[in-house]
Amino acid sequence: QSLFDLPDYRSHLEQRGSRQTMMLGFSDGTKDGGYLKANWSILKTKEVLSKVCSKNGIDAIFFDGRGGPPARGGGKTHRFYAAQTKDIANNEIQLTIQGQTITSTYGTKEQFMHNSEQLLTAGLSNNLFGKENIISKESRKLLEELSDLSFAKYDALKQHEMFISYLENRSTLKYYTKANIGSRPGKRGQKAKLELTDLRAISFVGSWSQLKQNVPGYFGIGTAIKKLKDEGRLKELKKLFREVPFFETLMLNSMMSLSKCYFELTSYMKDDEEYGDFWNILHEEFMLSKEMLLLISNSKILMEHEAVSRESIRIRENIVLPLLVIQQYALHQVSENSEYKTLYEKIVTRSLYGNINASRNSA
Repeated sequence: QSLFDLPDYRSHLEQRGSRQTMMLGFSDGTKDGGYLKANWSILKTKEVLSKVCSKNGIDAIFFDGRGGPPARGGGKTHRFYAAQTKDIANNEIQLTIQGQTITSTYGTKEQFMHNSEQLLTAGLSNNLFGKENIISKESRKLLEELSDLSFAKYDALKQHEMFISYLENRSTLKYYTKANIGSRPGKRGQKAKLELTDLRAISFVGSWSQLKQNVPGYFGIGTAIKKLKDEGRLKELKKLFREVPFFETLMLNSMMSLSKCYFELTSYMKDDEEYGDFWNILHEEFMLSKEMLLLISNSKILMEHEAVSRESIRIRENIVLPLLVIQQYALHQVSENSEYKTLYEKIVTRSLYGNINASRNSA
């Protein structure tokens, strides 16, 4: 509002059709705040900004900085936009399409037609079918509780003494800077000691994906749901999933992240003297999140009603598994200071390309 009150800025907008474009960063938001907290906060922010723009007679246009995987705001694009609430300006969509996903999304005529149709009709469905997507006061209160609980769990993980060390020494994080992947460097600045705030979202999320742990796409959700379930509020949670498209969409996208996890790949770490306890924290939350999401959705398996996507993931994950095993072996040899360390480092870097292309929306 303060910006709109400036005469010079208002004149600037009027000369451009009274349109205000605002970019929202899903990637860093999820890295810093966790999956549920980030998405819920962005939705509320969009509602507030839409209201301010409307009050001032300005068209709000949201430019969504969404990445490939759910952990970076990605997932099913059509479902995401169809689930926006009626209080969010929805006349125009602007969004980023990751360079890594352009080929798999628009690479053939058939893919282009299908995905363009999904995108173009995403904002129309609510108007055509009379859906208003109003989130009630009670549902908002519940979402706020879940958001705070999941953030507390995720934040505790970030503060864990082994968090950065685990990523530096047991993942492909530092190899992203050696590979020509992503539109920006793997980290900000030139500090010798790595800090979470320095990490770029592509390398951060991508490293968890290469480990087949996908932590940013679900971590904290299981703990949050279980806390409310233990308070006897399971019925409320099931109702929220059933009646609030925004929450349902988030949970279904999180199920996609869980479907792409394969903790067996790194199970050799569970008894590791240095990282064993940390690995077990990750694994326990994975198991809990899977159990809780199946419970509130009344499902027997993840992505139960998305047979085509589920099978696509299964096939691609099986194809890429041998390369991931080779990558883990190479990482282990590097950590053991093998005499062929330089060669193993090259193997890790080269394996990044194959894994990212095979997983489609892993970065």
